Amino acid sequence: MPEVSLVLRSTRVVTPEGTRPAAVAVAGERIAAVLPYDADPPPGARLLDVGDHVVLPGLVDTHVHVNDPGRSAWEGFTTATRAAAAGGVTTLLDMPLNSLPPTTTVPNLRIKQEVARPKAHVDVGFWGGVVPGNAGDLRPLHDAGVFGFKCFLSPSGVPEFPELDRERLAAALKEIIGFGGLLIVHAEDPHALESAPHRVGPAYADFLASRPREVENAAVRTLIDTARELDARVHVLHLSSSGALPLLAAAKAAGVRITVETCPHFLTLTAEEVPDGATEFKCCPPIREAANQDALWRALADGTIDCVVSDHSPCTADLKTPDFATAWGGISSLQLGLPAVWTAARRRGHPIEDVARWMSTAPAALAGLTAKGAVAAGRDADFAVLAPDETFTVDPAHLHHRNRVTAYAGRTLYGVVKATWLRGRRIAEAGTVGQPTGQLLERNH
Repeated sequence: MPEVSLVLRSTRVVTPEGTRPAAVAVAGERIAAVLPYDADPPPGARLLDVGDHVVLPGLVDTHVHVNDPGRSAWEGFTTATRAAAAGGVTTLLDMPLNSLPPTTTVPNLRIKQEVARPKAHVDVGFWGGVVPGNAGDLRPLHDAGVFGFKCFLSPSGVPEFPELDRERLAAALKEIIGFGGLLIVHAEDPHALESAPHRVGPAYADFLASRPREVENAAVRTLIDTARELDARVHVLHLSSSGALPLLAAAKAAGVRITVETCPHFLTLTAEEVPDGATEFKCCPPIREAANQDALWRALADGTIDCVVSDHSPCTADLKTPDFATAWGGISSLQLGLPAVWTAARRRGHPIEDVARWMSTAPAALAGLTAKGAVAAGRDADFAVLAPDETFTVDPAHLHHRNRVTAYAGRTLYGVVKATWLRGRRIAEAGTVGQPTGQLLERNH
């Protein structure tokens, strides 16, 4: 093992055993030990004391649309991973759609990897995609190292990534079961969508009515039934409907192998505060009412919801037209997820270790990233150093996202990311990000 070269010390280090004063010894790219706070550094090691700033495990964001290549005007690996580093995210997994080509074959994956390799400021892995007709590509993609497979149960919004009907969903799951893989699902039901009222225009209430809770609830029921029948491992993406929570809790209790994520915007923004025409707030499924949000927080607390990830889905400003029916749906929040969630969590009485579990430990476990997600011996030396009691007001001009359209503009948030460390190297400090040093990850890293 390399000799310890760095000891990072704080009065508040978030470890698997809780938050405590500690000195984290780093050898090469890994954590060698978590020592008592007042332990003497090994000979030759540099001591860096960050005082009362919180040392968190680097965040793991398993739901990011980088869109590179093909739609890199929306977002690219340089800007996305720079924003991640500035926001305390040290690992992200890229979604298989919105780039051209989509990650639905091994050759397409290789194209994506070659584009990402020289640009990555943080570690980057890839999901594969399931679309009609590519069942024969799934095992090769699995063998090539993707972390699992994404599908839609309703139209995705881009023609090159069609949805699966129930029969194709079952067929895909049977194929994925054969090699022990994971299916992650955009769970909105197309029939419930078709039966909802649809009106064009700037009114957020009309958009919300076009995607009622039953759209998600019906899709979740389908997914649970199929997963139970086949004993498949599945994951519900970006849950926003509180109506699906009892279904998910019951399924988990019955042994169905299902996990669930939600997103910062569902936990921090409410339908009541969305101005008409403000399509920077548009996403699918939608931001719902405050009472719905309260239920999501309760589900995080009781474990029905496992993790919180960004669903960073950016676009160019011109696609955010004032008409909620036609504007692109997606929230840009990769750089802001940690302070946004921490601001709401502290108000609701959750400690910082809850946020670390939801945004680092649980997403790492979902993806099987055994070297990520904890400040513990043997893990990668990935850290986010956070000043939890400092505030800042979101100025889009200071974001690293390629297009600085954000629903958080003008909001005052708690939690300033002071520095981000990736595998023992400081990659960002005070919002300034260094040269790309991220690695491309494959499953079982």
